[in-house]
Amino acid sequence: MAATVVQLTESKKHIQHTHRVFEEQKKAFRSNTMPSLAERQENLKRLKRALLTNQDRLLEAIDRDFSCRSRDESLIAEVMPSIQGINYTLKNLAGWMKPSRRHVSVLFQPASNHVHYQPKGVVGVIVPWNYPLYLAVGPLVASLAAGNRTMVKMSEYTPHTSALFKEIIEATFPEDLVCVINGEADVAADFSSRPFDHLLFTGSTSVGKMVMRAAAENLTPVTLELGGKSPAIVSPDVPMEDAAQRIAFGKAFNAGQTCVAPDYVLCPSDRVQAFVDEFRSRFAEMYPTLRDNDDYTAIINERQYDRLQSYLEDARAKGAEVIEINPAREDLKDGTRKIPLTLVLKTTPDMKVMQDEIFGPILPVVAYGALEEAIHYINDRPRPLALYFFGYDRDHQRQVVENTLSGGMCINDALMHVAQDDLPFGGIGDSGMGHYHGKEGFLTLSHHRAIFTKQKFNSGKFVYAPHGTAAHKLVYKLFIR
Repeated sequence: MAATVVQLTESKKHIQHTHRVFEEQKKAFRSNTMPSLAERQENLKRLKRALLTNQDRLLEAIDRDFSCRSRDESLIAEVMPSIQGINYTLKNLAGWMKPSRRHVSVLFQPASNHVHYQPKGVVGVIVPWNYPLYLAVGPLVASLAAGNRTMVKMSEYTPHTSALFKEIIEATFPEDLVCVINGEADVAADFSSRPFDHLLFTGSTSVGKMVMRAAAENLTPVTLELGGKSPAIVSPDVPMEDAAQRIAFGKAFNAGQTCVAPDYVLCPSDRVQAFVDEFRSRFAEMYPTLRDNDDYTAIINERQYDRLQSYLEDARAKGAEVIEINPAREDLKDGTRKIPLTLVLKTTPDMKVMQDEIFGPILPVVAYGALEEAIHYINDRPRPLALYFFGYDRDHQRQVVENTLSGGMCINDALMHVAQDDLPFGGIGDSGMGHYHGKEGFLTLSHHRAIFTKQKFNSGKFVYAPHGTAAHKLVYKLFIR
C-alpha cells in the first residue's frame, strides 16, 4: 500500500513536470520559430559531445537494466548508430534546410513556387526499453535538425538508463529546448495526451493504437514505429551457410529483443533439416557458451521471460518440435533470465509463436513448397516491419520485392537496413506509419510550407469577373484540353 502511494505521488510529480515544461517549450518556440543552421548544428554537436563523454556510463547503465547486455552489442546498436546519425545529419543539414523550388504553370506566370521546411514546434518522443539509448537519440537528432523543441519520455523498464539519460540531457540543454521525462505507464499515457506538434512513438502495436487515439484528440500527427512478425525467406538455392549465419546473427542479437528481428523463417520443405543443422553450427560459433557469456544478452525482465517461456510451453503442448540450441548444455534456469536460441518446427496457426510478435530468442521454421507459396503466406498476414530474403538469384529477388509489402527489407542480410543513414525507417499497416532516419527524419518533423510568390505584373486579371470575356474563352481553350 505504501509503495502504491509513493508511486502515485511520484507519477503526479512527473505529470505536473510534463505539463509545465510543455508550456515552457511552446513559449520558447514562439520566441524563435526558425532556428538558424548554426544553432541546429551546435545543438547536435553538444549532443554528440555529451554522448561520447558519458559513453562508458551509458553502457554500464544499459547492462544493469538488462542484467546482462553485451557491451559490444550496445556499442554496435546504441552508441555507434547514434553518433553516426549525428555525423550524417551535420554533413547534410544545410542542404536539407534549403527551400525547394517547384514548377509554376504558365497560367500563373510571372511567379515562383517554393517549399520552405520550417520547424513544427514541440515534438514528443516515446522510447521503448529494447534499445533505450538509440531509440531516444535517433528521434531527438531528427527533431533538433528540424529546429524543434523536444520532450522525451523514457521507458520505466530501463530505470538506470532513463535516469542517466535525463541527467545527461539536463547538463547539456536548457529544459525549454530538450527535456527527458521518466515515470510509469500512467505518466506515458498523460504524455501522449499533450497537444504536441508531432508525436513519435516506438513500441508495440497495441500500445501504438492507444497512443494514436490519445493524439487524435488533439489532431496531433504521429509517427508510429511498431513491430510485427518479420519473416525471413530462405530461397530454394541460396548456400545454406550464408542464410543460416546471417539469420542467426539477426535473431541472436540482443537475444531477439529487436523490433526488426527475424520472427520466423520460411524454408523450402526439402531444406529444413539443412537449415537446422547449419543454424545450430553457426549459432554455436558465435556463442559457444551462454550462461556466463557477456556476449549473449539476457531477457529484460521476469515478465518478458515468463511470456517467452509460456510460448514454448504452448508450442510443445500443441505438438511442435522444439529444438533448444545450448552449445555447452548449461543450466540457465536459476535467475540468469537467459533463454537459449530455440527453433520451433512443425508449427500450427493456433500456436502463440505463430500469432504474436515473439520479441525474444525463439524462431519458428515454416516449410514451403514453391517460392510463390512463401509469398502468399506473407501476404495473408499483417504487413511486417521488416522482410528478409536470402538468395542470389536476381529473378527470385525481384519476385519477392515486387509481390510483398513491408516497412523495410534486406536482401541477403538481417537488421542492416535500419543502420543505413540514407534510408528511411518505418512501418506499414500494423507495423506502423511514417518514417524517420536521415533526410526522412528531418522531413517528417518539419512543416512543408508551400509559398507562391507573384511578381508585379498581374496575369490574374485575365480570369477576374466579370466572366464570359474573350480573355476567359482563350484561357479555357488553352488550359482545358
